[in-house]
Amino acid sequence: MQIKKGIILRFGVVYISIGLLAAWIIVSALYLQLIEGDKWAEEEMKLTNKDIIIDANRGDILASDLRKLACSVPTYRIYMDMKANGLTDEVFNANVDSLAICLSKFYKDNSASYYRNNLKKARAQGKRYYQVHPRRISFTDLKIVKQFPLFRLGPNKGGYIEKKYENRRLPFGDLASRTIGSLYAEKDLGGRFGLEMAYNNTLKGINGISNKTRVAGNWVVEEEIEPTDGNDVITTIDIGLQDVAEQALLEQLREHRADHGCAILMEVGTGKVKAIANLGLTSSGDYSEQYNYAIGEATEPGSTFKLASMIVALEDRVVKLEDSIETGKGSCYFYDRRMTDSHHGGFGTITVRQAFEKSSNVGISKIIFNNYKDNPRRFVDRLYSMNLNDPLGIEIKGEGIPRIKYPKEKDWWGTTLPWMSIGYETQLTPLQILAFYNAIANNGKMVKPMFVEAVSRHGEILEQRETEVINPSICSLETIEKVHELLVGVVENGTAKNIKNNRYKIAGKTGTAQIAKGKSGYKGEGGVQYQASFVGYFPADRPLYSCIVVVNGPSNNVYYGNLVAGSVFGEIADRVYAQNYDHPDIKEEYEIPVGEYQPYAKGGLKEDLLAVFEEVGINVKGQEINSQWASTKAREHDIHLASKSFPEGLVPNVLGMGAKDAVSILENMGLKVELSGVGRVRQQSMTAGQNFRRGSTIYLKMG
Repeated sequence: MQIKKGIILRFGVVYISIGLLAAWIIVSALYLQLIEGDKWAEEEMKLTNKDIIIDANRGDILASDLRKLACSVPTYRIYMDMKANGLTDEVFNANVDSLAICLSKFYKDNSASYYRNNLKKARAQGKRYYQVHPRRISFTDLKIVKQFPLFRLGPNKGGYIEKKYENRRLPFGDLASRTIGSLYAEKDLGGRFGLEMAYNNTLKGINGISNKTRVAGNWVVEEEIEPTDGNDVITTIDIGLQDVAEQALLEQLREHRADHGCAILMEVGTGKVKAIANLGLTSSGDYSEQYNYAIGEATEPGSTFKLASMIVALEDRVVKLEDSIETGKGSCYFYDRRMTDSHHGGFGTITVRQAFEKSSNVGISKIIFNNYKDNPRRFVDRLYSMNLNDPLGIEIKGEGIPRIKYPKEKDWWGTTLPWMSIGYETQLTPLQILAFYNAIANNGKMVKPMFVEAVSRHGEILEQRETEVINPSICSLETIEKVHELLVGVVENGTAKNIKNNRYKIAGKTGTAQIAKGKSGYKGEGGVQYQASFVGYFPADRPLYSCIVVVNGPSNNVYYGNLVAGSVFGEIADRVYAQNYDHPDIKEEYEIPVGEYQPYAKGGLKEDLLAVFEEVGINVKGQEINSQWASTKAREHDIHLASKSFPEGLVPNVLGMGAKDAVSILENMGLKVELSGVGRVRQQSMTAGQNFRRGSTIYLKMG
């Protein structure tokens, strides 16, 4: 009986164990199905399905004439799948010797036997991703390599695998490289700075996907979504002008062993930045683009800020240009702080006009202090109304923050007002100063600097950028005219006479400022360092370009703005003027004859000109010219006609023409025209002689 009970007990334990095991299996199955079902289904998909990312080609960054400033150049590495489904021993052995010979001749670094042994070793080891050679090759070379034995059989039968790498290149080297920008090493992160960063979403495109499924041990493509290449960004940069600006700046930096400097050239009417150079001293003793000083470095501007002070005083009518101001022997005190002029011995009693032209610190600071010491807010509010305290809001990251102190701030002192009036205790970047001066050249309209004018895809314009107005009128036209006279006077009679020339007039202002060194003040270790600058526009009577040059830390005991920065400005202006006005097909006669000459007439349609001259009884020579358009030259007894041509693809010079003729020429060349004012063309937004794209808009100012 005891034996029977023992047997029953054992069988009971077994049955219970089996029941518990079955229950555990059922519960586990339900848990896997209901709770972790998605997880294991995903794991199964990983084993049987694979998504391969197909990289999109990044768009190019182009100059204004569509030459490439930054582009992606593909390179490739070659691999082999030694266990590819169609790569049989028979196929491999029949072709490996020929392949080894081709690889040896192509790479020219090892013998054919070296390659043959390595290929056979990789085959014996069953490598699925064997690197044939570490060197990357170009697309042109890739087409050659793909015709080698085995490789030409493709990935399945020949085991051929290629891996593509995108390399970002700057075809013009260091030219404007800080503004163009660069990419992170991990390209998924996009641009690190400059336009590469600002327009990363536009440039990067959309990656494609290739979905593969494992069937009978092999991967088969089930679905493939092609990548969408990125768009191209067309900048405002002119390669020729960029080279001019950079070379002129580089020569001056080297001559004066300066720490760093920048130069910016901008179109007056549109705000298009045509050149922007940033050069800093390297450890090797030469210069390269290391930082975007033009955009990011906010410093005390010095005397270039005196223009803002004069505008405030003239707008409030507290002074007239011919009023007298006593500067004495070139020094005075504001409270316990001494203000001095750079001119030894001072200027004595001079006019307000002369105080500005000679850049008298004493004269300008007295004007502002005497009229605003009891209400400094009135002065600062005027500065704010001209947007001098606002960032420009450009798309390139890293813009320096301007600072114009306001009364009652903790660091506003009794001496702040006079020192602010001459450009100290304020901070502005070179680009912000240029935008302000550009507004004077633009009859008071302050425009936002433009770095990109269009977005395109495969040559087709997708988006055209328009000029953005920051302030339609920073001050009255009356004041604009007065300060324009002052800026011309600086070059004609004042501190910048060294860049005066006989061909065209320049309007501008010099600046020489001591560089603050934090808590140690302006002297600090190594003594006083200076920032030399010049900012202005040209030609002064019909401004087309504005420009600023800033040089920091010049040595060799030469640090004045007119000598260090002004000479760079002058060289840039001369080269730009020659490039735009000396072309035989676009040059226009600007000098109006005087004396016993026939009436002066601008060029136009030959037929219309002849009709008018016949009506008024003027003798005309050169009627036989075979040209629809003609230019005129008034002589003593007649008017001489000459053929006037408009080169294909270049912006024509329509200055001086009537609206009808100008619009006809421009629209026939594929440009859209917008007019303002009446009379003849005084200004055109696109520079004569530059390249353009059909459909672009050109603005004409009549007068």
